[in-house]
Amino acid sequence: MKRRRPIPQPPSTPPTPTLLKTLVSNSKPTSNSSKKPMILIKTPQTPPPTTPISPKWVPLNIAKSELSLALTFPTGQTFRWKQTTPLQYTGVIGSHLISLKHLQNGDVAYLIHQSPSEENARSALLDFLNVGISLSEMWEVFKASDSRFAELAQYLGGARVLRQDPLECLIQFLCSSNNNIGRITKMVDFVSSLGNYLGSVGGFDFYEFPSLDRLSMVSEEDFREAGFGYRAKYIIGTVKALQSKSGGGIEWLASLREMDLQEVVDALSTLPGVGPKVAACIALFSLDQHHAIPVDTHVWQIATRYLIPELAGARLTPKLCSRVADAFVSKYGKYAGWAQTLLFIAELPSQKTILPPKFWAIEENKDTNIKASTTGNGPCGSSLSITKSC
Repeated sequence: MKRRRPIPQPPSTPPTPTLLKTLVSNSKPTSNSSKKPMILIKTPQTPPPTTPISPKWVPLNIAKSELSLALTFPTGQTFRWKQTTPLQYTGVIGSHLISLKHLQNGDVAYLIHQSPSEENARSALLDFLNVGISLSEMWEVFKASDSRFAELAQYLGGARVLRQDPLECLIQFLCSSNNNIGRITKMVDFVSSLGNYLGSVGGFDFYEFPSLDRLSMVSEEDFREAGFGYRAKYIIGTVKALQSKSGGGIEWLASLREMDLQEVVDALSTLPGVGPKVAACIALFSLDQHHAIPVDTHVWQIATRYLIPELAGARLTPKLCSRVADAFVSKYGKYAGWAQTLLFIAELPSQKTILPPKFWAIEENKDTNIKASTTGNGPCGSSLSITKSC
C-alpha cells in the first residue's frame, strides 16, 4: 500500500482574519444546477425566466486593498471571467450574470445583468469573493515576518483568492494541464457554452456552468473535435466518476471542504487527470484549503530564491514539490496559499508595469543560477511560461 505523506500542520501563529461584518454574514455556496438540453449547444439558449432587474451599480463596501480586480481575475485562478471594459470584469456565479468594477475611490461595485434573485446574486457574489477573510489583516502578519512580501504588498494590494464552485474549478484545471492561457480559455468557453445562455456583455456571451448531467451528454469525440486533445478523456472520465458517487458528485465535492488537506488531495487524485498539483489548485481555489500550495516551476524558483536556497540548482522532483509546499506552510501558516498567490503574481510578466525595476533586476540575476534546471515542464504540473496552469 502506498504510504501517505502527512500534510504538515500549520504553525501555531497563523493569521486569524476576522469577518468583514459590513458585508454579509450568511453567504452560501452557489449551485451548479441547470436545465438539461437535448442536443449539443451550438447557438445560445434562451435565458430562464427572471425577475426584472433595473441595471445599476451597487457598492460592495470592499476597498481596493481587499480586492483588486486586475490582480485577482486575470491571474490564473479562473478562466470564466472576462474583462468587458478597461475597468470592468464580468462573469457568472451560479445562475447570476454579474459585472464588477472599481469606483473612483477604489472601492468595488457590482451590477447584476441577469439573475433569478437580486438578493441571492449578492449573497453568491460575496461568497465567491471570500469576503469572510480579511486580506489586510492577513497581510499585516505576513509583512511582519517577511520583508520581501512587505515590499511587494505595497504594489500588489488586493490580490485575493476566490472561493469558486468546486465543479467549475475542477473542470477548468483539467483543461489547464500542459497548456497556455489562450487555449485554456477557449476550452473553458466551450464547456461553458453547454450551459444555459444568460446574456452578452462587452461582446462576450455568458452561460451558466453546465450540470454533470449536461456534461455527460457530450462525447469524448465532441471534446476532441473542440481541441481538447488527451484532456477529453479526463473530462469524460471525471464526469462519470462524479456521477457514480454515493449521494451525488456535487455533494461529494462540497463535502471535501470539511476534510483535511491530505484527505482532499487523496480524494481528488482518484479522479482521471487529477494529480497532486491539480488537486492543490482545486483545493486552494474552491475547497477552503487555504494552505494548499500548487507547485510549478515558477513557485519552485520562488522557493529556492527565498525559502530554501540550499536547493537552488537541483532538479524539481515530486519529493521536492512536497518540500516546497512544506516550506511555504512553515513560513506563512494556515493561509500559506494566499501568500504564495501574491508571490506568484509578482512573477507574471504583466506586473512589470506595476513593480519597480529593482524587483526584476534581482530576480533575473538569481534566475541565471537555476535557469537550466527549471525551464520547461515540471514533474508536478505543466509549463507555466505564460500562466499558472495546473
